[in-house]
Amino acid sequence: MSNLFKAEHPFSLIAKYFDAVDPVYPMLHRESFESEYHHFWSMSPQERIATDASLIALIFVMLAMGTQFVDLPSLEEREQTAEFYVSASHQALRLFSYLGRPSIGSIQTMVLITYFLMNDNHASDAWAFAGILQRQAYAIGLNRDPSIVKPDAHPSEMQQRRKVWQAVFMQDTFLSVIIKLTPTVTHTDVRIEDLAETEDASSAHGGSDTSFIRSMWSLASVAQGTICTPRSLDREISRTPAERTRLVSHFQRIYNSLPPAFRTFNERAICDLARRSRRLARQTLFLTSNYYHCLMLIYADEHESMACDIRGTLEAAHEAVNSFFLFHTIFDGEAGVWFHFQHRAFSEALIIAELVKNKPPGSNMDPVYLSAKTDILKMVGILQLNGEHDVVARTRVDVLKRYL
Repeated sequence: MSNLFKAEHPFSLIAKYFDAVDPVYPMLHRESFESEYHHFWSMSPQERIATDASLIALIFVMLAMGTQFVDLPSLEEREQTAEFYVSASHQALRLFSYLGRPSIGSIQTMVLITYFLMNDNHASDAWAFAGILQRQAYAIGLNRDPSIVKPDAHPSEMQQRRKVWQAVFMQDTFLSVIIKLTPTVTHTDVRIEDLAETEDASSAHGGSDTSFIRSMWSLASVAQGTICTPRSLDREISRTPAERTRLVSHFQRIYNSLPPAFRTFNERAICDLARRSRRLARQTLFLTSNYYHCLMLIYADEHESMACDIRGTLEAAHEAVNSFFLFHTIFDGEAGVWFHFQHRAFSEALIIAELVKNKPPGSNMDPVYLSAKTDILKMVGILQLNGEHDVVARTRVDVLKRYL
């Protein structure tokens, strides 16, 4: 607790969390949290010591996530400060005896710790910790329809349970997409249509947190069974070209059903959107990246009975990696912090590079291949910006340069 009192600029770090993290993982009710947060700081030192440790754990991990997105005198200082906060968060969870007393607050904290570990290049640790998190979510029935298991709960509590469940579900699904391991958040009767619409900062610009959650939920629901599961078992995604066409059409129908604000995707439109609502721009780019990454994997799938759809793969990969480029342009250093976003972009660039290297004769002037070569060069340029301090970025640059 004394470490929290020593934290420098805690209010600005919490504000940074709501600016950079909350838009793409909107599982906290901001007004409720801020009310608890300000009440905590209004207490006497003796009263603070008696505060529920799960709240302290949540505050610390939010400080840790906020620190990952601020500029400090050195990268080493930022990493050490953020790791100190996340360690304090875990210690607070242990004081709360979180393994035996799971709660909404402890699960929210664990979701954020998992994202922190990924951003801190500890993907294996994140995967292992997420396994505990998922069991905890099942233990308190987050996977169940709250109108069935908690029929007397206030509507706001039901809404919060659904939002936290989708955060657990979305994290498991898209981490599984990236690292090709088996999804485990698979048993639920929570219905997407029961998530109530609410007004927020994005509503005036054609989107909302609720519509973003529903969009990501719809995409994750299909990706889990059609992409995550077969890839985790080293099976084909599609058995025949006709089956691939049907699967692509399924994903396209989901995308076309999204609110227009999430489908207005070109550089001018996104930059204009960012001027009006940076929150909605972040959500649009995250959603676009995940959607086109899934399409790329479907087109790139190949086996004895079916060849890779080269043009489809290159076009989907271009749209996916371009969302990373735009995120980097608009939000500067944030793109390099998000493990999901940067790892997806690198894997997209790697697939593009492999296809360009093995392009058929006479295709040098084909616009698709010209665009693909440009994408590789852009990715190398962005990674080189971080290469001075980031070993992973340097390694990725070396890998991509082999194809140039």
